[in-house]
Amino acid sequence: MTTAFHSGELELQTRAGVRETADRVAKGIHSVIPEAAGAFLEERRLVVLAATDARNRPWASLLTGPEGFARRLNDHTIRIDAVPVPDDPLAMNLKTGSLAGLLFPDFASRRRIRVNGRLETVDGAILIHVDQAYSNCPKYIQLRKPDRESQGTRPRPVERSASLLTRQRDWIHRTDTFFIATLAPGEGADASHRGGMPGFVRIENQELIWRDYPGNAMFNTLGNIVKNPRAGILVPDFATGSTLQMTGRAAIDSNSAGEERQVRFVPDDVVEIEDVLPQRLQLVEYSPFNPVT
Repeated sequence: MTTAFHSGELELQTRAGVRETADRVAKGIHSVIPEAAGAFLEERRLVVLAATDARNRPWASLLTGPEGFARRLNDHTIRIDAVPVPDDPLAMNLKTGSLAGLLFPDFASRRRIRVNGRLETVDGAILIHVDQAYSNCPKYIQLRKPDRESQGTRPRPVERSASLLTRQRDWIHRTDTFFIATLAPGEGADASHRGGMPGFVRIENQELIWRDYPGNAMFNTLGNIVKNPRAGILVPDFATGSTLQMTGRAAIDSNSAGEERQVRFVPDDVVEIEDVLPQRLQLVEYSPFNPVT
């Protein structure tokens, strides 16, 4: 590869006039997991996984466990001693050799590391063979601290439907954080974070709409959507430990270069599961970078 970016990412970088910035940021993309990053991974208790189901639909899922359940085996491999919970859409659909993205967030320090690579399942664990690894800026991450441990009850499904229920629409409207899974066929998968003040995600009928706030100029998520309009979204409820997962189609609205874009997403499969998060997290403060909604 002569560039760290594929054609969809390059197209958006050019349209936004940030190619030079993206090229500078790309110097922080590694093909290995540095030892310092490995230490950070081993402290995490949750990981966001972006992968596809048997119908090649992207989903964002949570993998959870005690500290050390995710670890760096060597420069090129991460082992995660967990798989999605039984009712997660990916629970029976993880395929060795498929593209996958990982996001390791730390809400208490506003740090995050992203890893893109190829997935392998081994004896109830997941191996990720690393293609790209890099850290992201702390923008739009709300500061949270552990409140209490989960009561240890087994995650269980609440609802599965083809569209959002009224209470789920209210849940999304209240959220300040979600994760998005995207995939560029033949290029790579990506798990990413989106944050803002409550209300930053609007809902019109069944369509989720949010502004694309300025970030690191890479356009990983939007570049993937240019190549493949399928996407998956996960909305956590940090107070109850439940998750809301969706897969569907995304589209980018944009005006002239440099003007703000917004993203539209219409779900066609929705899954709600209780008690997924290992800890309840308490909001300390919103990100100072959050625009006013």
